[in-house]
This record gives sequence, structure tokens and C-alpha cells, in this order.
Amino acid sequence: MIKVLIADDHTILRAGLKHMLSEYPDIRVGGEAGNGLEVIAMVQAEPWDVLMLDMTMPGKSGIELIKQIRSLAPKLPILVLSMHKEDVFAVRALKSGASGYLCKDNAEDQLVAALRKIAAGGMYITAAAAEKLALDARHGDRADVPPHTRLSDREYQVFQALAGGASVSDIAHKLNLSVKTVSTHKTHVMEKLGCGSLADLVRYAIEHDLLAGGTN
Repeated sequence: MIKVLIADDHTILRAGLKHMLSEYPDIRVGGEAGNGLEVIAMVQAEPWDVLMLDMTMPGKSGIELIKQIRSLAPKLPILVLSMHKEDVFAVRALKSGASGYLCKDNAEDQLVAALRKIAAGGMYITAAAAEKLALDARHGDRADVPPHTRLSDREYQVFQALAGGASVSDIAHKLNLSVKTVSTHKTHVMEKLGCGSLADLVRYAIEHDLLAGGTN
């Protein structure tokens, strides 16, 4: 029996996933979490076979949350379910400790197979994510890789929020950072991407298909 913890801030989505998985006798949804703090508390409270994790929830989320869960429960397989394209976020999630990554748009057809595979100790990634991982490995530190791949996880988070229209103060509140810290990240992002203005930054995000809807 695969005991699953579902972490997503949308109650309806959690209910839908739970209903879908109820049809499989080898899978049991043993708990639900609606934000990062709940996830951390439930991971610490009892053992799970798989954590099904949304990338964007209130409070701590995304790469930062994956890393914290990995430090608390190193052997817990994490399957990321996200609205974001696999080739944009999957590599960062996998490098941070996730065992699999699915875009919510295609999750229904692949979810059960993914859960079974990572519960058995494997990895589950789509062809797009596998190709991106291979390209990253081949490029290494070469100068011809896209500038956004050289951003740190936090810088990437700030970059996407800015491209999505969030202000520095909005981002600071969302990420629980000081305005000064976010401003510093913004400066580094602009420098690394060679952008002289926010308009340039938005244009860069559009050209590379990296828009993800602000801080969410």
C-alpha cells in the first residue's frame, strides 16, 4: 500500500485527486496539506511513502520547500505537481531533491504510474524534462547557455515574480524577505540577464516562454 500525502492549496483539486486515486487499491491518500507549514508539520508527524507537492502554495513553497522537506525526511519521495511547464521548472525541482515532476495539464494520464514508480525508489520525468537535464549536463558551465539558467533558485523566483507584474514590496511580502533583499536580487537578475529595464526583463521572459503568473 502506497500512503500518499497530498499538498495543494486548492481544496477542490485535492478532493479530485483523492477521488481519482481511491479507484486504485494499492494507493491510499492518508493526509492533506494546504500550505507549506502544514506540509512540514505532517512530514515530521508521521511517515509517508510519497509526498505529492504543488509548487506554489501560500507561505513557503517551491524549491525552498522541497529543500527543507529533503533535509527533514531525506528518504521521502516527492512528486511535484505544477501548473508550470516541465522544461522550465522540472530541472530545478529535481536538482533540489524531487523524485518526479508532472505538469497538472497532463497529470491525469500519468499520475498513478508516477506515484508507483517513485514509491518503488525510481524517478519519474517527462521527455521534455529529460531532454533539458541532458542539455544541462552537456553544456555544463559553457558560455552559450541561456542567461536565466545561471540564476540562483531565489533569483529565478524573483525574476518570475517581476516578469509577472509583482512589485518589489509584493515579492518581499510573499517570500517573507526584506524589501532590501528583494531589491538586491532584482539588481543581480537584471545584470545576469542583461536587462536595462523591467520592460526588457518582461520581454526576455516572453521570448524564452518563462512567464509563470507572478509570485504564484
